[in-house]
Amino acid sequence: MASSSSSSSQPINVKLLLIGNSSVGKSSLLLRFSDEQWLPEDESSATIGVDFRVHKMDIKGKKVKLSIWDTAGQERFRTITSSYYRGAQGIILVYDVANRESFEALPKWYSELETYVSDSVVKILVGNKVDKEFSRQVPTSEAQKFATRMNSLFIETSAKTAVGVREAFQEVVEKIIDTPELWEGTASKQSTSGGNGGMPGGVQTVGLRDDQGNRKEEGGCAC
Repeated sequence: MASSSSSSSQPINVKLLLIGNSSVGKSSLLLRFSDEQWLPEDESSATIGVDFRVHKMDIKGKKVKLSIWDTAGQERFRTITSSYYRGAQGIILVYDVANRESFEALPKWYSELETYVSDSVVKILVGNKVDKEFSRQVPTSEAQKFATRMNSLFIETSAKTAVGVREAFQEVVEKIIDTPELWEGTASKQSTSGGNGGMPGGVQTVGLRDDQGNRKEEGGCAC
């Protein structure tokens, strides 16, 4: 049995996955959280395949190393991104509060989660773009009720103004830390070395290592 000092010195590896329809602001949320930057919509481009970033946090006295996977929302990349659910301890489901269609697509995303992840995985529903309050199409109360029904945390955010962004990531990580079966013993098992970073607002495809450490090439094309 490892001593408490040695176990506390090793960071807890946590894998988070951002999912949701295209153009709801998944990449913008990640950029705001990891780099404290925001790229205007007219300067950003759709994620192709999967973007990947590493971020370190101190949560509840524990060092946490986050590997955050930003998936493409387009239907043509769904078969590509499905393999990235493996090993995820937290899922961030994003919709646009000013786009009713993105909210109504959430049951489809939750259905996908039932297929690929266990019930113990922490889920948070994020209503992004609250800076567009004047054109809101999804009431906060409706989204909150839906999140409760789906056993998910809930928060509204704005990647543009940074409102709620850090809190969204912190809440999901705190819930993971409070669920030891999700992370105990992961320090030696998980690898976050498959990503190649990515430029702000850019697109990135990454490789994934399977449980035996063999590199699997995954990605998408703009065709």
